[in-house]
Amino acid sequence: MPEGHSVHRIARQFDRNYVGRVVAASSPQGRFAEGAALLDGREAVSVRAVGKQMFLAFDGDLWLRVHLGMYGAWDFAGEILVDPTIASANGRMGQTNQRGTDLVDSDLDGDAPVLDAAGENSLTSIGAPRRARVHVRMSEQTRGLDAPGDHDDADEWPPPVVGQVRLRLMTDITCADLRGPTACELQTPDEVQATIAKLGPDPLVDDPVAGEERFTEVVRRKPTPIGLLLMDQSVVSGIGNVYRAELLYRALLDPHTPGKLVPEEVVRSIWRDWSRLLVIGVETGQMMTMDDLDPEAYRRAMAHRDDRHWVYHRAGLPCRVCGTEIVLEEMGARKLYWCPSCQK
Repeated sequence: MPEGHSVHRIARQFDRNYVGRVVAASSPQGRFAEGAALLDGREAVSVRAVGKQMFLAFDGDLWLRVHLGMYGAWDFAGEILVDPTIASANGRMGQTNQRGTDLVDSDLDGDAPVLDAAGENSLTSIGAPRRARVHVRMSEQTRGLDAPGDHDDADEWPPPVVGQVRLRLMTDITCADLRGPTACELQTPDEVQATIAKLGPDPLVDDPVAGEERFTEVVRRKPTPIGLLLMDQSVVSGIGNVYRAELLYRALLDPHTPGKLVPEEVVRSIWRDWSRLLVIGVETGQMMTMDDLDPEAYRRAMAHRDDRHWVYHRAGLPCRVCGTEIVLEEMGARKLYWCPSCQK
């Protein structure tokens, strides 16, 4: 499931490439045909992300709410103006986070991109706004840069519809296809506010001090295990399975500890750590949760998920600190990884 950093990156991509432009909307799959018809021909006027949800506003006080859920993803094609605050020439963003996307015909400068094992293309530096042409491979198994002069379906405009596309949003040079979301609906401004009011604080949206106070107050009065509270989007927005495991390890906290028994200073440290990790995730496009890596170790970590986490996806392997076998269990119908020795 896409976690909060991915959704903020997607929102920033829409801000750079859609806000201020008239959008052509359609529903190739047909499941959002009426909604697409209402959006078609309107100007996108603003966008915001809160936790795992994105809200795209159009003229006429009409908002598109998208929650990607477990399997949703956005695919971008065309000319993408990269947001200077994020370090990726974005292609696929969401459940597979750019897998199957190649950077072609680019004029990007700066450091060479680091390609991770899932096909993610993240630059190691953040520069001024840069324009890059990207396309989505028809086969997710095909990766690599096209040779000069190659021609394939990526040369077509608009791009051919591939698979079950719930919603296609197009400008004259950019195309975004939405697939497999949990929620894709139109809302009024009041409905948007009601939706957001049900969500917990988001470090990139809420005032940091107010967000910390709200998070701390809720956690400290709950008998629910902290491992469940961190996944509750009404308690805190944006944390998913990866960040949950890593935040708990970094706090050296047993996931089963009731929220009300977690010391206040630990609860506050978790909020501040989440605020920091979220910014890193938005900037790099990857859930980097290990600190103080030397340049070579950092590059390995950017290239391979197994090198950038303390406990996540390390069931049965020795803890990086104490050597105890990392435990895998189910909590809240999701896999939880933790070290029973460090996290006492």
